[in-house]
Amino acid sequence: MSEHRRKPSQPQGGGRASARRAAQQRPGRGAGSGRDVPTASPSGPYAEPSAPGSRAEARRAAQRGPAGRARGSGRAARGTGRPDKRLINYPRSDRDGWKRFLPSWKLVSGTALGFFAIIIAGAGLGIAMVSKPDPNKAAQAQNNVFYWSDGTQMVATGGSMNRQIVTIDKIPRAMRDAVIAAENESFETDKGVDPMGIGRAVWNMATGGSTQGGSTITQQYVKNTYLDSDQTLKRKVTELFIALRLGVSEEKDTVLAGYLNTAYYGRDAYGIQAAARAYFGKDSHDLNPSECAFLASVLKGPNLYNPDGGIGAAATPALNEDRARKRWAWVLDREVEVGRMAKDERAKYTDFPARVESEQARGMTGQIGYLVETAKQYVMKTKNITAEQMALGGYQIHTTFQKPRVDALVKAVEETRNDFLDEKKRPEYDTFVQFGAASVDVKSGAIVALYGGPGWDQKHFSNNANTIGVPVGSTWKPYVLAAAMEYGTQNSNGQGISPDSKYMADDLTVIKNRQGSPLAGPDGKPFRQKNESPTAFGYVTLNEAMEKSINVPFAQLVFDVGHTKVRDVAKSTGILEDSMDKDNTASFALGTSTPSAIRMADSYATFAASGMHREPFSVTKVEKDGEALSGFEAPKEQRAMDNDVADNVTKVLENVVQNGTGTKVKKLGRPAAGKTGTTDQNKSAWFVGYTPELSTSVALFRTDPNSADKKLISMNHVGGVDSIHGGDIPAVIWTEYMREALKDAPVKKFPEAEDIGVTADSAGAPSPTPSAPASPSPSPSMPPSSSPPPVSPSPSRGGKPTCKPWELYCEPDTTGGTSTGGTNGGTNGGVIGGPSGSPSPSNTAKPGRPGGTTGWPTGAAAD
Repeated sequence: MSEHRRKPSQPQGGGRASARRAAQQRPGRGAGSGRDVPTASPSGPYAEPSAPGSRAEARRAAQRGPAGRARGSGRAARGTGRPDKRLINYPRSDRDGWKRFLPSWKLVSGTALGFFAIIIAGAGLGIAMVSKPDPNKAAQAQNNVFYWSDGTQMVATGGSMNRQIVTIDKIPRAMRDAVIAAENESFETDKGVDPMGIGRAVWNMATGGSTQGGSTITQQYVKNTYLDSDQTLKRKVTELFIALRLGVSEEKDTVLAGYLNTAYYGRDAYGIQAAARAYFGKDSHDLNPSECAFLASVLKGPNLYNPDGGIGAAATPALNEDRARKRWAWVLDREVEVGRMAKDERAKYTDFPARVESEQARGMTGQIGYLVETAKQYVMKTKNITAEQMALGGYQIHTTFQKPRVDALVKAVEETRNDFLDEKKRPEYDTFVQFGAASVDVKSGAIVALYGGPGWDQKHFSNNANTIGVPVGSTWKPYVLAAAMEYGTQNSNGQGISPDSKYMADDLTVIKNRQGSPLAGPDGKPFRQKNESPTAFGYVTLNEAMEKSINVPFAQLVFDVGHTKVRDVAKSTGILEDSMDKDNTASFALGTSTPSAIRMADSYATFAASGMHREPFSVTKVEKDGEALSGFEAPKEQRAMDNDVADNVTKVLENVVQNGTGTKVKKLGRPAAGKTGTTDQNKSAWFVGYTPELSTSVALFRTDPNSADKKLISMNHVGGVDSIHGGDIPAVIWTEYMREALKDAPVKKFPEAEDIGVTADSAGAPSPTPSAPASPSPSPSMPPSSSPPPVSPSPSRGGKPTCKPWELYCEPDTTGGTSTGGTNGGTNGGVIGGPSGSPSPSNTAKPGRPGGTTGWPTGAAAD
């Protein structure tokens, strides 16, 4: 065979068959070596093994472990074009070393977009799921605001929080600008949350600066109104979602007013109106820009910015004052910076605003406590409001109280008391002496003034103007006379009798029942009524008996008329039935009943109004949440008695002032009518009187207001005198008050009284019985009542002069000792005996009985 036909020599390892076998192997795999052998091409000559397929590479892959093998497989995949089947190529399979952990831009942008999509979706879902919650009760709690009759604010109190919610139009623009500039510049444009504001707050906290807080006004409003005070993550997230919802659903004015009405400003003031009253003694709408900047400053933290001081060593008044001044100046400057105040306007405010005293702000001093309690009780009774509902506050209560007349009554009482009492000199007598008074408008029944005591701030919480338990004495006698003129007696055949009718008036006269038989005393002997004076008056007219306040005629008259008829007349004039003595004794005519000073003033106003009665009231209008409540119209007048009866009572009581026990009232210098009253053992003294315009009652009594039983104590020797009578201190206070209260009113006269009824002379009066005193009785033709009777000093005064140093006005006592009211207190006359089965008036005190004298409950409302 020729040489050129011979086969070429084969590579070591196999020839063509070996090549075929190698081609049939998996790519990159050696035929027999078991190692990766890359080739240049399937038909090309075999190359030498590369580094990756070497033993060294194998050792390095083994040392790298699974990750190395993964990269190896990845490179194999890249070499073969097979894709990575993982959803997210991270760590990156196409990178080595630390680059594997460097995310691609696609991964970063995709992740960011996904995160924001989740946040937006979650926020939208949260806002959709979170509804506007109901405000918590603490945020709704606010003061009850009481107003004087002229519409000016008296006081704000009574709610569980010192707050008064006002509408946005009552908040000055200067306050809104100051708060927005200081706390949330972007308030009017943000959506309830301000990311930039949060960023600024973080930056300023990090750098020690101080501008705006991170929370928006909306967030703070949400925190104050809807959430509790727990600082938890859940609460913060809830706050964020509610703020976002309110940011897109509520008007900005609503949110801003809500925030300013719920924020705490210090001085126990919640809300802008309470803060304005607490710091500046004015309403919120009257604040000037400087005062607004101050209140905006306090909002940063009252404990550290209220100049009064706070809690902790860093909150002294001096440090707080310094902080408040700096913050105040910064707020004003900030307003200029953000365009909410002009520079020339800012230049006007260089002096730190002056503030009122803290106690002055709350105002529950002097008579305010008694006025507020009287009005509050009237509102609660009228609308059937519970104490819990009233405590939540929110009521705007317009009262009938007239500040000038309240001030006049306080002045009259306090000046007289200071001249009259000396507790240091006479502690055993002059302590625990109480004054109570009330004044009512005759035409309407409105209570215009009260004196309830020294004041709540003096720890005297009982309202002496509204007590039940102080016997009224002889001020009760006009009801007995009115009943006799209205209904007549058993001796007048059902016809009303005239005040000129005559009755026996001698001391210790036997009193007869309706059957004409003598009343039996506890000893079985005939009951004899005592006067203060032993003077033998004989027969006197009822007019004269009222003038001198003689007990015997009225003790008999009440039996002739009937106790029920007298109660009916008193009730028709406004006296509450529960305050009337229930016993049908002679003493009932002499004043054992215990109406309040308010009720007595209102009742006597019926006489002044010619028999038309109007219930006493203390409130003219009440608003709640901006809406007026019904039921506070002035009570309608009702006919209590015939006008001739009322006018004749007035005529009789005018005579008391002109010629009788009330002569000190003549100093008033205008027509007046009234009655004095003093009770058993000198435990109380009254003067109740009226002009055509005002009816006023004044009570004087003695009791320890902090005692459990409020037992009445005798006033003998009080003020350094033997006894106190209605014609003395009470009459002086009445006159001083009425002079000031009516100084601008024209002088008016009472209506002329026409003659009324039949005159019951000897036929209608008890005959001079043998049981009468042996002293000779004056004839029925005795001098008219207008002439002065013989002088006879009161036994209790022992013949001493009747004018005392403390008396502002004094005239010689020419009434036989009865000018001071004497026993005209009903029980003061003393009863030798009592009706069968009934103790004498001096012993009629029964615990819990309205007519008793052992105490004076104070819980009853005065309507």
